[in-house]
Amino acid sequence: MEFSDAKTGDYSIGNPQSRDMSTRAFGIEKQSFDIIESEIGNHGYVDNEWAVVRRVIHATADFDFARKDRIIFHKKAIESAFLAFAKKSFVVTDVEMVLHGINKKSLLDLNLTGICLINDPQLKEMSKKSNKTRSELAMQKAADRINGGIVVIGNAPTALYELLSMIEEKKTLPLLVIGIPVGFVSAVESKIDLSKVEVPYITNIGRKGGSSAASSIINSLMLLYLTKRSRSQTKT
Repeated sequence: MEFSDAKTGDYSIGNPQSRDMSTRAFGIEKQSFDIIESEIGNHGYVDNEWAVVRRVIHATADFDFARKDRIIFHKKAIESAFLAFAKKSFVVTDVEMVLHGINKKSLLDLNLTGICLINDPQLKEMSKKSNKTRSELAMQKAADRINGGIVVIGNAPTALYELLSMIEEKKTLPLLVIGIPVGFVSAVESKIDLSKVEVPYITNIGRKGGSSAASSIINSLMLLYLTKRSRSQTKT
């Protein structure tokens, strides 16, 4: 049976079979979500947005993501994510830790390809010569796959700034940017700049973010889409 919580409306976290989880593991996750619901109480998110925010809190144990360091959604963020999934677009990350945190079963079920180019052997020498970070150069190198795809940035504000420059210069146009870099230098400012663009985005206010938060956002979006697709197939 799919889980539906009357407090927040009808959104699903799937079931042990669809998630390839043991019943016990699924039950522990559900219990964790129940604790989050009880401690957060009222919030201003609509159902699908709250499903994303709740999973970020679950991944980080940080309730600030629904309060002080609130996650914000472009009005077309979830719609654009679903479109990218339907188009079997690339999912490009800034660092390997974000890529490793993305659910491989969901990627496989949706026939998506996740990539991270930060460890491309050419970039180390290029970084020294150009005085650019490898994360900046990795965004440049992935431009073709970013176009029409999803970018997930959890660690490198320089990657987010480079992506924003590429978008402004019309070098690429992603369907969705998940920009939630953590840190003290340029993290806050890069997310403010992201929130001003017309490209659909999911970001947050403040210094917090990171690999776990970023990967949990894309994981939640994939799960929401898989559940929606499953329901649609069942009805037909």
